[in-house]
Amino acid sequence: MRIIAISVVALALLTASPALAQQKPDPAKVDAAVKASLKTFPAPPEVWQPRLDADETMRACAASDNSPPKAVVDAIAKRERGSIEYPADGQFIGDWKKGEATAQSGYGLRSTDYPATRANGGNCYACHQLSKTEVSYGTIGPSLLGYGKLREFKADEVKIAYEKVYNSHAAFPCSLMPRFGSNKVLTMDQIKDLVALLMSKDSPVNQ
Repeated sequence: MRIIAISVVALALLTASPALAQQKPDPAKVDAAVKASLKTFPAPPEVWQPRLDADETMRACAASDNSPPKAVVDAIAKRERGSIEYPADGQFIGDWKKGEATAQSGYGLRSTDYPATRANGGNCYACHQLSKTEVSYGTIGPSLLGYGKLREFKADEVKIAYEKVYNSHAAFPCSLMPRFGSNKVLTMDQIKDLVALLMSKDSPVNQ
């Protein structure tokens, strides 16, 4: 709901004038828009309420327009790195075919997906190009074509990929990428499958 309201405010600012488009919206007005939106859109389930409250990392990123000073960057990376859970068997690669299905699925964490009837997806294609055959993909994140090939499929790069998917802020504080593992959006097995998609030689990412 907060995202919808912020989008409405942002659109209003952008269409008002170029000068206004450069101004930061007043937080009080944004909050008022959020509350007003609840009269139009259905309220989120009670179990989702914690998602509407920014945690320490989000507050730090928002306060600095996602460009915090080095001391804050280091603090975020350390804190978020501490949230990463690793497979007990030390295996970071799962099934790339399952990973591809997860990457292409946008299901989960929407009001229409509650209560959930299947596993959440990663919605990865919305921000990244994953294969040469894709006809539609987002460009908010970098292209992932040849991800494993460019890293020579090295074992240490496999672990790094796992950490980035599990909690992007551990590698890039104030990243726009969701903290899939730390926020329990995806399971550990799903994350391992996504790592396989990135790091397997026969995956479409590396063709």
